[in-house]
Amino acid sequence: RKAKLFPPVPPLSFLHSFWSDGEQTPESRTFPSAAFCRPAMEINDGEEEEEFEFSRNYFLAKELGGSSKKSGRKISDIDPVDEQELRTAANNLEPKHEREVASLMESYKASYPEWGFMLRTGFGLLMYGFGSKKALIEDFASTSLTEYSVVVINGYVQSINLKQVMVAIAEVWWDQLKAKRRNSPSQAQQPFNSRSIDDLLAFMDGQEADDDKSFVCIIVNNIDGPGLREPESQHLLARIASCTHIRIIASIDHVNAPLLWDKKMVHTQFNWYWYHVPTFAPYVVEGVFFPLILAHSSTAQSAKTAAIVLQSLTPNAQSVFRVLAEYQLSHPDVEGMPIESLYAASRERFLVSSQVTLNSHLTEFKDHELVRTRRNADGQDCVYIPLANDGLQKLLPEINP
Repeated sequence: RKAKLFPPVPPLSFLHSFWSDGEQTPESRTFPSAAFCRPAMEINDGEEEEEFEFSRNYFLAKELGGSSKKSGRKISDIDPVDEQELRTAANNLEPKHEREVASLMESYKASYPEWGFMLRTGFGLLMYGFGSKKALIEDFASTSLTEYSVVVINGYVQSINLKQVMVAIAEVWWDQLKAKRRNSPSQAQQPFNSRSIDDLLAFMDGQEADDDKSFVCIIVNNIDGPGLREPESQHLLARIASCTHIRIIASIDHVNAPLLWDKKMVHTQFNWYWYHVPTFAPYVVEGVFFPLILAHSSTAQSAKTAAIVLQSLTPNAQSVFRVLAEYQLSHPDVEGMPIESLYAASRERFLVSSQVTLNSHLTEFKDHELVRTRRNADGQDCVYIPLANDGLQKLLPEINP
């Protein structure tokens, strides 16, 4: 574009003598000559012609482009491959820059004391940045939050029952209170499963603790995941995070994730303290739960997928899953393993210490869609693995013994 050629600005002495002449003010006087403005007006007319020409050419190009022949190719014409084959090929991809990623993850450990301090002062930690932050957050919890109870919610799972999550949090908080009051008689509590959501929130927000430093830490991997994107889920999570004895650590990966919350949720309920922690780590576990575009859709979860998910769980959780898998293989005709039997077998192997611990494992299994529940003919609640026997046999060697 051509540069604008404005006339030279008259000297200040000229303007002063012009305005000081007589009683008139600058607003009531007209400029002595219109010659100063005429060249600029001519240039503006030229610019308007250029803009008109540009607009006309734009619409002409759009008209010609719309009349061109369109491609008849469709995604449905692509012959999709088997999902297991495609996932195997994706898992065999050689990772790159492993040393740099490990060095970056190690550098974040210097921030652990600051993160713990922010939690104790009442803030919620929100981790954002490219790469999976699951391993980073869980490493922080296992090294810096050992004196607190931790509950993990995986938002990348397709469906999550937040009521069951709240029950698990309330049970963990109640166990923590009983541990602090060993010498004082504990009051009988109504079973948390039969309580309403408001009652559970009131219990977690109560003043039962002797000090304000006690709390339960909730880790939400991918709080913007498909299982938690509904407004009702986000509002319920915000109410949980605002409870006195709850602290929350969450991660986001979607660029529009902040649009899930309003001002009150961000600054009052969640009370986020944002941390930019790009890890550049692959989304191995998170990607298992997302359907592949070029693969056949499958409703049954493969043994390989279950093995990848189990690797992200604790050794005790894997062992409990193994107990259930062995029972299912040895009893192929039953509808599932009764939860009481699973608790007895797990307690006998010193895998769980209480029914609460087993329930937390089962909740995690359900969130990952590793197990399902149903009632048998005797009316007992049973749990089973939705895999065929041949799939379970392939899965057993990969489970922690």
